[in-house]
Amino acid sequence: MRNDSLHKILYVEDDADIRKIVSMSLEMVGDYTVAACGSCSDALEVVDDFGPDLLLLDVMMPEVDGPATLRALRSRESAAGAPAVFITAKVQAGDMAHYKRLGVFDVIVKPFDPMSLSDRIGQIWQQFRSDAHDDAG
Repeated sequence: MRNDSLHKILYVEDDADIRKIVSMSLEMVGDYTVAACGSCSDALEVVDDFGPDLLLLDVMMPEVDGPATLRALRSRESAAGAPAVFITAKVQAGDMAHYKRLGVFDVIVKPFDPMSLSDRIGQIWQQFRSDAHDDAG
């Protein structure tokens, strides 16, 4: 059974500048431990040892995009139960429904305020825990 607290976030983003900003924000403001990866293959190398509580994935990446990265991570027991959050600028009318069908719990839209990102992640986590509790009860 997964701990109720959010500590470890596996973050996959191909843009090094964005990856650094998000990682710093989550670590310094939110006090989370972040494994920041530049690609799906990087994420697959660290996911089992890291054991993430939450997956934060960019949607549009070269080679392997966010949805394919999510499928690959879900095949690993260490990430199978972690809620997935996409972070993307691509949110058109049908995109949210499509992301939900893929098993994404929520979406954070770029651009976002790095200083409020950890609060948003915390809100998403609380909603996930509440939904999981409701489903179990």
